[in-house]
Amino acid sequence: MEYKDLIYMDNAATTPVSDSVLEAMLPFLKNQYGNASAVYRIGRDAHQAVEDARRRIARVLHAGAMDIYFTSCGTEADNWALKGTARKLAAQGKKHIITTNIEHHAILHSAAALEAEGFEVTYLPVDEKGRVTPEQVAAAIRPDTALVSVMHANNEIGTIMPVAEIGAICREAGVLFHTDAVQTAGILPIDVEAMNIDMLSVSAHKFNGPKGVGVLYCRRGIYPQNFMDGGAQERGHRAGTENVAGIVGMARALEDAAAVREEAAARMAVIRDHLQEELLKIPDSRVNGDTEHRLPGTLNMSFDGIDGQSLLFSLDLKGVEASSGSACASGSLDPSHVLLALGLPYGQAHGSLRLTVGKYNTMEEADRVIEAVTETVRELRGK
Repeated sequence: MEYKDLIYMDNAATTPVSDSVLEAMLPFLKNQYGNASAVYRIGRDAHQAVEDARRRIARVLHAGAMDIYFTSCGTEADNWALKGTARKLAAQGKKHIITTNIEHHAILHSAAALEAEGFEVTYLPVDEKGRVTPEQVAAAIRPDTALVSVMHANNEIGTIMPVAEIGAICREAGVLFHTDAVQTAGILPIDVEAMNIDMLSVSAHKFNGPKGVGVLYCRRGIYPQNFMDGGAQERGHRAGTENVAGIVGMARALEDAAAVREEAAARMAVIRDHLQEELLKIPDSRVNGDTEHRLPGTLNMSFDGIDGQSLLFSLDLKGVEASSGSACASGSLDPSHVLLALGLPYGQAHGSLRLTVGKYNTMEEADRVIEAVTETVRELRGK
């Protein structure tokens, strides 16, 4: 089957680079290929392109340009925010971190690494919809709390967290607040000032930008311990030659996404709701997560008596590209830690399907997905 014949419904994992982004990147991959740290013209031009992209990204996030630091991806940004902050504030006796039990593995594994170094981590449990409350955060904050990290929206079920309210509690308590916005940048409105966010992670390839480039926003005056050592790039805070083409592409992608955000979200939600309505007609099926506070393109469902891996393999043969959870854990045979945290029984969690609609998906594709999933579940159940 040719790629053009496939139906791609895993946009939470990654998205295709748009034509406008590719067009913006090409000059910096071919003719304008200078190192942004060089002093000659081709280097100065590259540096100017990086700084222009920094300003444009900051404008979308309602941040200051000098608060934007370029990284290789969202995972690096998460690692830097958590480990860099914890290690820096440990000298002040602050060795306690608060997060949730449904974070991306970039946060959970970073937290585990810090625990091995002697830090204490509180993992807040979520309710059956995948949400934590500001009150939970407030109750968990201690005098030695260094950082609270709660994702803006979950990558598997799409549940949106009350980030602004949590940020306000952290601000009042004098505790730094980080949010992983990898799933929401370009999809939901983000205002780091209004939402009381001290640090925020972004990854370009989630909103039709290139892979291999991300952002860590740090509010002015907040400087986590350096995570990458080497040169003096990013004002001495993140070493490594800048991915100029990727940075330029990310700025274009974020601007493009922000320009059509409301329209795109409404269209994706219509397609998602159609998928949900029709797939719920399959006996013994359920929607996982919060159906009210949810990303517009995310649908996570479970089908009783179905093995998730078998479902995905069968759908792939029918030309439907989907997921059973996080792309970073796709090689694991274990059920999603997110679904288990919601209280789903092991069997239901193991039989999950995540469909994430992107801006290029159509209602016609949705109908073909409905047909393929319905047929596949029937086949796997032997009915």
